[in-house]
Amino acid sequence: MKIAGIIGGIGPESTIEYYRLIVASYRQQRRDGSYPSILINSIDMTKMLALIGANELAAVTEYLLEEIDRLAEGGADFGALASNTPHVVFDDLKQRSPIPLISIVETACEAAKSSKLQRVGLFGTRFTMQGRFYPNVFTKEGITLVVPEPDEQTTIHDKYMGELVHGIIQAETREHLVQIAERMKVDEGIEGLILGGTELPLILRDARDIGIPFLDTTQIHVERIVAQLLSS
Repeated sequence: MKIAGIIGGIGPESTIEYYRLIVASYRQQRRDGSYPSILINSIDMTKMLALIGANELAAVTEYLLEEIDRLAEGGADFGALASNTPHVVFDDLKQRSPIPLISIVETACEAAKSSKLQRVGLFGTRFTMQGRFYPNVFTKEGITLVVPEPDEQTTIHDKYMGELVHGIIQAETREHLVQIAERMKVDEGIEGLILGGTELPLILRDARDIGIPFLDTTQIHVERIVAQLLSS
C-alpha cells in the first residue's frame, strides 16, 4: 500500500479537512473496509509566512525541503503541501524533493480546463493573489486569471489570516466574499472562481449560488492524492 505524505499546519483547519476528505474518498472508492496510510507533518505556519512575507524564498524552499525530507524518511511514497501559498516555491521543491510532489495549482488548472473555463477569478492570501505561480500554470493552458481589486485583496487576505486560519466562520464575511465574486462576474466576466486558499471552502461551501462554479482546491487536490494512493 502506498503512503501519502502531507505537509500540514498551513493552516491547521484545512489540514484537518484534508485528513477527513482523504479518508472518506479513499474508503468510498476502495470499499474493502481498509483505510489509507497517511503521514502528516504539521509545520509552523507563522515561520513559513514570515519568510514568504520577507520574500526570503530560498529560505522557504530550504525549510519546506527539510520538512518533506521528514516525510520521505518516514516512508512516504509521494507528498503534497496542504496549502496554496507555499506553492510559490513549488517548482524548486519539485526539482529537489526526494519524493514526487502533487501540485495543488496544476490539479486546479486541470479541473478548470476539464470544465472548459477560459476566464476565472482567484481568491487566496495576498501571496497567492499577487504571486505568479497560478498565472504561470494557467496561462500555458490558455486560461486567463483575474484577481480582485487591491482593496478587495486586502479584505480577503485580512479575513483569511484573521479569521479563517483560526477556524472562525462568520456569515457577514461569507457574504462579503460572495459580493466580491459577484462584482468580478459582472465587471470582469469571470466564468468561475478558484478558491485558492484551502480554508476558503470552509466558509464558501454553503454560500448562495451566484451562477458560476467555485473550484474547491482542497477537494480537487484530495481527489488527486487519493488517485495516487489507489494507483498500482
